[in-house]
Amino acid sequence: MLTAHLDVPLDAGAPGAARRAVVAMLAGWGFRDADWLDSAAVVVSELVSNAVRHGGGCLELQLEAHDGRVVVSVADGSAVVPRRRDPDDEGGRGIALIEALAAGWSVQDYRGGKRVCVELSANDQTVNR
Repeated sequence: MLTAHLDVPLDAGAPGAARRAVVAMLAGWGFRDADWLDSAAVVVSELVSNAVRHGGGCLELQLEAHDGRVVVSVADGSAVVPRRRDPDDEGGRGIALIEALAAGWSVQDYRGGKRVCVELSANDQTVNR
């Protein structure tokens, strides 16, 4: 299993920084499909954006790759569980977007807050190790 753990600053630049770091890490692990990497970047951006906007405390990002699956997890200090809602001018598209791009997602209690885990299917990837 390949793993990476990143502490991400809780500010407006966090989604972009996390997106670039995760794509670089996945590419370094041998994931090469540009469309799949773009989808992974969108998922990371949505997770981190939601944590910055609705979370609090420290923001932790974890990446795991094993047996044809990649799991991206983002933890924050808020115990409020994300939910799908109707889109409006303020947002509301993130969970629907994650559901469209991911094999599945879940929420766990984590250090007084929560961790949102998203599984990305990597079975079609050619991974060079």
